[in-house]
Amino acid sequence: MEAVLIDKLPFPFFIASSDDCIRYSNEVFLQCLPKKTNIIQKNINEIFDSWEELRGGTLIYAVCGDTDCIFIKSKLQDSTDIVYIGTFSSELTSLVEELADARRTNRKLDAIIENSYDGIYITDKDGVTIKTNSAIERLTGIPKEYYIGKKVDDLIKRGILKSSVTHRVLEKKRSVSLVQTNYAGRETLLTGNPVFNEAEEIESIVTNIRDLSELNELQTALTKATKLNNSYKKEIERLKGKVYQPKGVVIRSDQMKMIYETAARIANVDATVLILGETGTGKDVLARFIYETSERSRAGEFIKINCGAIPPDLLESELFGYEGGAFSGAHTKGKPGMFELAHKGILFLDEVGELPLQLQVKLLRVLQEREVQRVGGIKPVKLDVRIIAATNRNLKDMVMEGTFREDLFYRLNVVPMSIPPLAERKDDILPMVDYFLEALNTKYQKRKKVSPALNELFYRYSWPGNIRELGNLIERMVLVTEEDTLHISHLPAEYKQSEVADVKVNQLMTLKEAAELAEEKLLSLAMQNCTNTYDLAVALDTSQPTIVRKLKKYNLKFKTTDENN
Repeated sequence: MEAVLIDKLPFPFFIASSDDCIRYSNEVFLQCLPKKTNIIQKNINEIFDSWEELRGGTLIYAVCGDTDCIFIKSKLQDSTDIVYIGTFSSELTSLVEELADARRTNRKLDAIIENSYDGIYITDKDGVTIKTNSAIERLTGIPKEYYIGKKVDDLIKRGILKSSVTHRVLEKKRSVSLVQTNYAGRETLLTGNPVFNEAEEIESIVTNIRDLSELNELQTALTKATKLNNSYKKEIERLKGKVYQPKGVVIRSDQMKMIYETAARIANVDATVLILGETGTGKDVLARFIYETSERSRAGEFIKINCGAIPPDLLESELFGYEGGAFSGAHTKGKPGMFELAHKGILFLDEVGELPLQLQVKLLRVLQEREVQRVGGIKPVKLDVRIIAATNRNLKDMVMEGTFREDLFYRLNVVPMSIPPLAERKDDILPMVDYFLEALNTKYQKRKKVSPALNELFYRYSWPGNIRELGNLIERMVLVTEEDTLHISHLPAEYKQSEVADVKVNQLMTLKEAAELAEEKLLSLAMQNCTNTYDLAVALDTSQPTIVRKLKKYNLKFKTTDENN
């Protein structure tokens, strides 16, 4: 009866002895075999092509021909025989394979979490820690096992955490980051990320802990290394005789390259420098370049005083300072002068040729004695100041005329540097135009550009006001001109009158640009003798519509508008 019942079981079933010999099987098992033969007393390995134990031997994965099967292994009560109950279902086999894959994936994820340099801990929706890694021990000094099963609230109460990113993630239902000092006193960045289930509910929170102290130390070290590297590069370039491009000036001409190369070479000596040049040539820019290139830029200030802009009766107190009560209206505590303010740095005496004779004597004494005495004072003050003077006047002629002391001139004229006017260094003009235009477009949020004809005029113009005049003119045109392209017609009247009639091409341009340059200049010249577009068409032997179109193209207009145009 029992054998009949066993045979009726709907799944494969067989019994084997302890030495793996089959003692009994039901009909379902025989039907599942590729060849239905007598298997009693045959060894399991004779029946199955593969026989693999899983889960410590409680499960058996077997292959018989093209058929996979899974058996559950268990011992018979009061016997050494073993019962194998299984199935040849492909679904069960697939589930077992998925389980094995899942376990392999979990092992990989565990390895990734464990080997992460950042600390990682994972909590459930109630804030209970369910997993963490060894990096948290390095960050906090507390074994990772201590966190398992602990609620975040308890960790905060014990002072291990200052605040909880887990609570904020649960509240905001999104990633949250915060910076805090941890239990070990290290600054850390905590980033919590929620994990949602199928119902879009948070089921766990993964928190990443990054040590900012190490990053800050590395950033500080990198900043120091970068500064040191820049210092070395600067010194190497200086030793090579190369020139740094100073801010606010363009150096293209050979004359200016030589001047700035000389300035770089004498930047770290204390010899007095006398800069000569017309107004607007950039004397103050050269003086500041010497200061910024020198070691004095690290120790002291760059102090500038215009000797021609301060009344003579106030200039002495501005230069040398005064003691309290030295004169009517003086501050009771006194005031340091420009020399004292420039201690360890550089004092730039602009327009030194305007210095009154009585102050020239005192300046000479300061240069000789390296000390200054305030107005109304009796105690001299020792100074470490380098003097750079500048003037647009001819000091030698002033010495001959008796308006400038000869001994002071030679004290100032140790390293003379003469900046040529802009008209004598034409290679700098067009690069300066580009420089000013780019700076002004950025400042005023414009998109201006200069036509070839206007560039040609800029190149040929004498520029009596030098760089200052060029910069002011371009700024004026950028602000008052509506069109994006600046033409000769946009120039103020005084510049149009100075334009020469002949066309000169001094820079490489396309044939089309050269033709347009000549066409624009020819139209401008003809308009001086014509009053309307009809007369202009006759003078230039072309049609009136062509003249109208050309005038519009170059933005040329008659001084008085003719209603027939």
